[in-house]
Amino acid sequence: MKYIYILILSILFTASVSMGQNTLPYLKEPTFKEGEKLTYKLKYGFMSAATGVLSVSKSNLKFSGNETFHLNAVGETSGAFSVFYTVKNKYDSYIDGDTYLPHLYTEDIREGSYTRKEYATFDHRNRSVKGRKGTFKTPVLQTFDLLSAYYFARNLDLSSLKKGDAFKISYFLNDEVEQLGITYEGIEKIKTSLGTVECIKFSPEIKPGRIFKKNSKLYLWVTNDGNRIPVRAHVEILIGSVTMELTDAKGLKYELGKKVSYSK
Repeated sequence: MKYIYILILSILFTASVSMGQNTLPYLKEPTFKEGEKLTYKLKYGFMSAATGVLSVSKSNLKFSGNETFHLNAVGETSGAFSVFYTVKNKYDSYIDGDTYLPHLYTEDIREGSYTRKEYATFDHRNRSVKGRKGTFKTPVLQTFDLLSAYYFARNLDLSSLKKGDAFKISYFLNDEVEQLGITYEGIEKIKTSLGTVECIKFSPEIKPGRIFKKNSKLYLWVTNDGNRIPVRAHVEILIGSVTMELTDAKGLKYELGKKVSYSK
């Protein structure tokens, strides 16, 4: 049960794309705004397994004099899953309003009887991240926590993408700096609880092991509009499958499905 929940968090917070180079090109105007709130349902087969809520607000904290966005995510088990293994985790990231790079990241983890609080501060100029267990060097100028990676990815300049292109993003997790590779799979229309929308389809890399089959593929669909929000993710696991679906979207910067200049 615990591994399924870890998988769910991976789908929700690491399904992000990058351009696989030292400095990632990004849009100057954000695709999100203060007050945005996204709600997701995660299912194991046909069973409701967890819910996740992501929100954006302005922060009173300032770093180097710049305005800061406060990103918040809460994930918790639901339905029958909460009977066997109760989880309620909270994640907060404070990112620069111009570059979308993280300054401060915190976690409040509550999984069954296990609890943990973590933090990370980012020094992008010196390519380092400081956590509870020390300072860690990063290979590139832009390194993210899982939550800021999600929002930064929504603001990448995807104009040069071609079907089959592969990319990477660097992120800090569990006192390690990792890289996530993703392949662009093209454009598809997806039927969601909020209507049918045209989406950009990606396939983030996964590693076979305790959860995934040898040939498992994780697919993510992101709206091909001004908001670029994930509306669905799906992956086959050793027993069954896990699906993430968007169930509600409030405070969007653009009408859902409305294309803008940077749409594919």
